[in-house]
Amino acid sequence: MKYLIKDFQLYLKNEKGSSKNTLDSYLRDVEQYAAFLLRYHGIKSPKDIERVHLEAYMRSLKRIISTKSMARKLTAIKSFHHFLILEKEVSEDIAKSYKSPKIEKSLPKVLSVDEVISILNQVDPKTELGLRNMALLELIYGSGLRVSELLDIEMGDIHLNQGYIIVKGKGSKERMVPISDPSVVALREYIIKSREHLLHQMKTSYLFVNQKGSRLSRQGFFKLLKKLAHDAHVETDCSPHTLRHSFATHLLENGMDLRTLQSLLGHEDISTTQIYTHISQKRIQEIYQSAHPRAKEE
Repeated sequence: MKYLIKDFQLYLKNEKGSSKNTLDSYLRDVEQYAAFLLRYHGIKSPKDIERVHLEAYMRSLKRIISTKSMARKLTAIKSFHHFLILEKEVSEDIAKSYKSPKIEKSLPKVLSVDEVISILNQVDPKTELGLRNMALLELIYGSGLRVSELLDIEMGDIHLNQGYIIVKGKGSKERMVPISDPSVVALREYIIKSREHLLHQMKTSYLFVNQKGSRLSRQGFFKLLKKLAHDAHVETDCSPHTLRHSFATHLLENGMDLRTLQSLLGHEDISTTQIYTHISQKRIQEIYQSAHPRAKEE
């Protein structure tokens, strides 16, 4: 099935416009599925895959991974079987009606405004890396970007005078995102005073670079944020996505409507955006319980 998995990769990239992260994830999931079918059922051709084989694979996963990971793997497998139908490799989609395991929805963790400010205060704006770090943090929190969107920004995508950037979201879909005044200031400072020095005469179109002049990696930014949060004594587990969640929650708490927030976040379905209304309500209850004298007595 190796040649079909390769064709599936091209289908995801060229026809579905999947991001690199989605490509890598789907291919890894489908390759593991194919390896299971070969090892335990001797299946080399998709024509030989039956519903019972898929059920056996999902049962094997149940013992070793979370329900959320199972659901993600099933999504990749369903996409692969749909591709097999499109390519007329099989006559029946055995995965189509297979129900995804129920996932318990947990509310994303968010930072308070004070915690965000505390993290920003850990950055030293007098150094070249500090200027870059301030631009990174102001932009990801000020515009609610996904980490992949942040690190994929190229020099031609930024329009500081007009106050917006072009980001490439899921499925390589582009959208225009406004940037805050503090972000504009931080970006100007970084571009004028820091970026050229960090490049060390290397050439790249990416906006954010590391100390060696290459594109800053997800791991690099994750480690940086973890350290800053630790130095700021922020107890909430902090990741790049925590800043995105915080951006959305803080905007809702200050009166932004869901449709506008959906557009800013690049969500296709507004139900994805609605999770932040639950966070806001939970935070309001927590503030009430800690602040109201009668609530404290109870």
